[in-house]
Amino acid sequence: MARILNSADADFREAFTDLLEAKRAEEADVADIVSDIIRDVRGRGDEALLELTEKFDRFDVRETGLAVSADDMAQAKARVPAKVLEAMRLAADRIRAYHERQLPADETYVDEIGVELGHRWTPVDAAGLYVPGGLAAYPSSVLMNAIPARVAGVKRLVMVVPTPEGQFNDLVLAAADAAGVDEIWRIGGAQAIAALAWGTESIRPVDVIVGPGNAFVAEAKRQVFGKVGIDMIAGPSEVLAIADDSADPEWLAADLLAQAEHDRSAQSILVTTDAALAEAVAQAVKRQLETLPKADIAGESWEKYGAIIIVKDMDEAAAVSDAFAPEHLELSVRDPDTLLTKVRHAGAIFIGHHTPEAVGDYVAGPNHVLPTSRSARFSSGLNVLNFMKRTTLLRCSPESLRIIGPAAVTLAEVEGLEAHARSVARRLGQQRG
Repeated sequence: MARILNSADADFREAFTDLLEAKRAEEADVADIVSDIIRDVRGRGDEALLELTEKFDRFDVRETGLAVSADDMAQAKARVPAKVLEAMRLAADRIRAYHERQLPADETYVDEIGVELGHRWTPVDAAGLYVPGGLAAYPSSVLMNAIPARVAGVKRLVMVVPTPEGQFNDLVLAAADAAGVDEIWRIGGAQAIAALAWGTESIRPVDVIVGPGNAFVAEAKRQVFGKVGIDMIAGPSEVLAIADDSADPEWLAADLLAQAEHDRSAQSILVTTDAALAEAVAQAVKRQLETLPKADIAGESWEKYGAIIIVKDMDEAAAVSDAFAPEHLELSVRDPDTLLTKVRHAGAIFIGHHTPEAVGDYVAGPNHVLPTSRSARFSSGLNVLNFMKRTTLLRCSPESLRIIGPAAVTLAEVEGLEAHARSVARRLGQQRG
């Protein structure tokens, strides 16, 4: 049974702090192992990839080659039911349309003294997408990671995916086809991240690496950051639902379990002003777990990390939510628009009773790759800008340089940078040294 907190209780602050700061994932000590793998791939390239793939994925990739062929793609797609392909196309179209509206505009202007200023946005040349392998792979994540890169204008999109025992996930390959991935390599783990970052004889390096993975993949992304850009270091998934007496307890229970079934370390939290609803949701969760295929995972998540928090009003509910800065925030209340103005920190917000978080995972359009572990306080979900960079533009005329140049010379002098001062001063007709 998930813990129940009430803001009216004397020990609420202490209990709430414990819940807020509870660690939900074991921090595996993998830094040294990952560092050795990266060093090996940098030093031996393809040969290291071949040996590590045989070791961890238990098949000889020399027999198939590192690359996934067009024929592999076609055969995988042919095995996917038409209904699934159609759903995938609908999702891809909606994700693409949403992210196209994120494209930033270039700008130039001339200020009052005649200096031309501005900026322009350009995509990175190549992006790498890490996709977990095996039967539990998620094609929706392929779409969410690849499509924003395509919309941004990335010319080369490279996917790496482990294939244990040499087996593909047909849905993942079909999703890669729908998203327009250019290259697919049958490698995974820290070695795949190293190959994307530094390149090998077969795999050219990329500029940005995105996508989820296990502790080894997360640590590898941490270690290659700076050589390449990364999206984020994601933790266990989470949802927080704010609800009042207008909410359906069965719907809320399903929403909470939808997050809990992701991972034993996932967290599902209900914040409500109605004690009767709190009890009804707790009972509904218990009933629904009895028939849920992943009841072992969801049940453990709910018992260890789930919570129901009873608050006095919606202002307090918003404050509780902002403290968590949840990855997903559902507003299952009578007046969600007013509550929306009160909350400030969330990766994604789902507004109203008919907007379950699960629809956002697949077909709504916004990205489901979102900040976790309270990082929504300072970061955003994956978007087009992850694959673009802004370059500032500046042009001075002789007249405008005469106006602002002397101040630049003065500031260079006080910083002790004489060459800086001369660089400007000589254009102003001043000889210095």
